[in-house]
Amino acid sequence: MALRDAMNAETSALYAPRTAELDAEQRAAVDEVLATRDDEFVATVVAFDGDAPAGHAALRPAPGEPEGTLEVKKVFVPVQFRGRGVSKLLMSELEAIALGRGATRLVLQTGNLQTEAVSLYEAIGYRAIPPYGGYGVIPATLCFEKILA
Repeated sequence: MALRDAMNAETSALYAPRTAELDAEQRAAVDEVLATRDDEFVATVVAFDGDAPAGHAALRPAPGEPEGTLEVKKVFVPVQFRGRGVSKLLMSELEAIALGRGATRLVLQTGNLQTEAVSLYEAIGYRAIPPYGGYGVIPATLCFEKILA
């Protein structure tokens, strides 16, 4: 939970100038589409460096997508652990879990200011797709998919 809270704080600060430009209705729509509940995750992965949590990622059923599609959520690595391959390890583990659950496709959403995340997703085989699951309400949203073998 601490890693999810840290991720929310970091991304909220990153996108604060853009959020400030939205009216109350737009802000509510963005908040609604980004909201997650712990009980909707079908898998959560946490990487550790000794006793310290070094990264987090989760899977949930993808909203509005066909059966066999899972959504990657809450991929986060604290600053002090970045550059060590933790995010690649997390994503690899999510893909293995998804395959084990019978999924054939993973999707995810991020923002265009998260350039390191975009580079990671592209480097590990994700390709850009149109916004899904209501994410179109978010200005500069980027969505990706990966077909699992």
